[in-house]
Parts: sequence; structure tokens; C-alpha cells
Amino acid sequence: MSGHRIPAGIVDARGANAAFSLVRRPPTPELRPFVDHHWILRWDLGDRPPHEQVVLPNLAVNVTFFSDATGASGPGKRPFRYVVAGTDHGIGVRFRPGAFRAFLTGPVTMISGRSVPLTDLFTGAVPVTESVRNATNDFEMVRRCEQLLLTKQPVLTAAARTAIEAVETIAAEPAITRVGELSSRTGLSHRSLQRLFAEHVGAAPKWAIQVYRLNEAAARIAAEERPDYAELATVLGYSDQAHFSRDFRSVTGWAPTEYARLNRVQEQESRRE
Repeated sequence: MSGHRIPAGIVDARGANAAFSLVRRPPTPELRPFVDHHWILRWDLGDRPPHEQVVLPNLAVNVTFFSDATGASGPGKRPFRYVVAGTDHGIGVRFRPGAFRAFLTGPVTMISGRSVPLTDLFTGAVPVTESVRNATNDFEMVRRCEQLLLTKQPVLTAAARTAIEAVETIAAEPAITRVGELSSRTGLSHRSLQRLFAEHVGAAPKWAIQVYRLNEAAARIAAEERPDYAELATVLGYSDQAHFSRDFRSVTGWAPTEYARLNRVQEQESRRE
């Protein structure tokens, strides 16, 4: 089921496309059970103003190799913000939610909402980090990233597989809007899901469900000229628009109408540029 409803969460996609290029590369077969994809950013803004890119919360752990942002970032509850300026590039590794536990000495909650240096996780990370950024092409960047990751000799445990499958069940089935429904679908008790998600996902099951629902809502709001918020709330399984609006703000940081206005304004500014 991997690949269903993967939250991209890029705010103002048009502005992002104008500021940098984004290329995704698949992982080597040895890392396919753990990694969704590698993502490579390049930008050349010249004397143009810096661009702040906002990405909505999701459940993925990302390992990044950038000049000013090298580390492992756990799932968080606030939008991620990154400023690109001048000319530079970098690569990130997006892990399947539930799969990064194999690279840690403890539960994924130990990195939730924060970034930790790669030197805390991998022996020899400093020279590898330099070699990744000095690589002359995408293939070499990916290869050197993967060499570092494979030094951990990761093993996907049965519990990790169960966690991955639980997240992918949420991703594949939009009708799941409550933890009780996920419990029925997976055959795991509410308490078992709580423990499993804390250990392997780094977020509570309720939050995981919200992330997928509200990232989907954000994508629809950004794509539609005149969003019907009441209808969208119903489609997403909310009993009323007010509840939907509260949840949307809790995940994105904006009310639905603010988010729509933000994307419209940024789209108009991108067109003028």
C-alpha cells in the first residue's frame, strides 16, 4: 500500500517551483523497506530575495544533507520552514513512517519535533556529509547517503512492519477518521496502537489520522478556486465545519480561509514575478 496519500504538504507549490528544483530518486533495494525516496533540491536565486518554504507536518523522518541543515528530523506538530538563498543544493532521505526505529537506539519519540545531528546517530558522519555535498551528480549523492545509512545494518522487525502497515492503512483508507476505526481495521487494541506508534512512528495514532486528513484538505483547498468548506468537512468525515476548522488550524497553523487566501496571494505574486 506504500505510496497512498503521501502528504507532500508544500505550501505555495507555484512559488516553490519558481524558487528551486525538486527531484526524487528511488532507494537501493536494500533500503527500500525503510525509505520512500531521496529528494534533491537545487536553487540559484542570484540576487533575488530569499524564499521561505513552508511544509505542513507529516509523519516521515527525514535525514538531510544541506549546508545549514544536516541531521535527522522527526515528525513534528508544526509546519517546517526553510529559507533558500543564493545558490546551493542538498539532498534529503524521506523514510517510510514507522521504519526509522531501526536506525535509533530508542523509540522514534526521542526525535519527535526536533532535529538531531547525524554525528549522534552514525559513526563517521562528518566525512560522509562532506562527500555527499561534494558529489558531482545525483547518482553519487544518493550512493554516498545510502553508504552511511547501511552502516547501521538496519533490520525491519515484525513490530516495525506492523507499524508501517498501520500507517499505510490510514493512508490508503480516508474513511478511517478515528482511532477506534483504525483499531478495528488492524485488529490492535487502542493501547497497543498507542505503544506501537510511540515506539516506531513518533506520533500518537490520533495525530497520525489528523495529519493525513488535514494534508488532504490543504491540497484540496489550494487546488480549488472557491473551496466549499462545509462540503469538504463532510467529505473528510467531520460532523460540522467548526470542528474541521479547529483541526485544520491545529495541523497547519492557519484557518481554512486563511490557508486559501495565503495560497491565492502567493500564486498571484508568483505570476507577477
